[in-house]
Amino acid sequence: MTGFLPVLEFNITALIFILFCVMALTQVTFSILIFSRLSFHKAKTKDDELDGVSILITARNESENIFKNLPFILNQDYPNYEVIVINHQSSDDSKYILDVYTRDYKNLKVISIERNQHLKYGKKLPLTIGIKCAKYNALLFTDIDCKPQGNQWLKSMASHFSDKHQIVLGHAPYSKTKGLLNKVIRFDTTWIAMNYLSMAKAKVPYMGTGRNMAYTRHVFEKVSGFKSHYSLSPGEDNLFIQEAAKKKNYTINIAPESFCYSKACSTWDQWMKQKSRHYTSSDRYKVIKKLLLGIYPSSLLIMLVSFVTLLSDSSFIWISLAIFTLVTFVKWIIIGKSFKKLNASKFIVLLPLLDIAYAILTPIMYYAIDKTNNKKW
Repeated sequence: MTGFLPVLEFNITALIFILFCVMALTQVTFSILIFSRLSFHKAKTKDDELDGVSILITARNESENIFKNLPFILNQDYPNYEVIVINHQSSDDSKYILDVYTRDYKNLKVISIERNQHLKYGKKLPLTIGIKCAKYNALLFTDIDCKPQGNQWLKSMASHFSDKHQIVLGHAPYSKTKGLLNKVIRFDTTWIAMNYLSMAKAKVPYMGTGRNMAYTRHVFEKVSGFKSHYSLSPGEDNLFIQEAAKKKNYTINIAPESFCYSKACSTWDQWMKQKSRHYTSSDRYKVIKKLLLGIYPSSLLIMLVSFVTLLSDSSFIWISLAIFTLVTFVKWIIIGKSFKKLNASKFIVLLPLLDIAYAILTPIMYYAIDKTNNKKW
């Protein structure tokens, strides 16, 4: 070794060092080209008169959530909107609670789909019916277990519509509670949001969240709705966005007032079933989307393994440590800014460790989870 830099000779250690450098460069490049787009995102909204909006919500046996959350959606500070609840084959008290709210709120419309053994439980059928019955061209989607940040949620999402932007991708975090599971779910949700919002900014949209997204009826009809993936229960958000988001007709909204919060799963088994549903639809992603989504975690793991290997060689230890520290610091700043924008600042301190842990555990979960049992939504 000459000073700080090692003398490269053609051997296995040198090849590992070259691999390490390539992966480190990949990590920094991906972070700068993709994640930084969300980190430095500045919202642009229109100030002119806002158009009418139809809010669509599907519900099945959600009487408790209807009672608790529907009033927050019905009392938005917005001049012209309707709320359509599609009550899909419920067997609880949903119908009676909705009847009461219908009498109290003139902007509420209820569509009831009676129980039928030949109908699926997924959201695609009720959403299609709701869209056909919607009064307005602008459509905003959420779930009944979600609670808007406040009464400016609708106005914030609607203000991002324009002649150019017909799709608005929002953020739907989970509420904070005690326990490890809640922290894991909130971190996972924030990371996924950072991914799809950053990729959308990088002109590679691949998903949104059905808990908080908007698009126009024209966009829906242009791709024939959910026709291409109707046989699959999930996919009304991610697979639809991959078809509908074209030629910059989309934008993102990460204003805090646009967030929709929901209660996270209370057991690991529930969360695994939820992840299973998401993974099922991800199998339908195009190869290029899968490759782009796999670049960051795979390069991180390869970089980590090669770094640990190089620590055993005195000729490479200091240069490897310097590169690894630099890469970690750059990512810490970029990803930390993204997490702050997504109201997840509590995770920033441990981000370098969480980043590695997440890259290791995600593929393990993907291959360990049963992706065949996805009949329910």
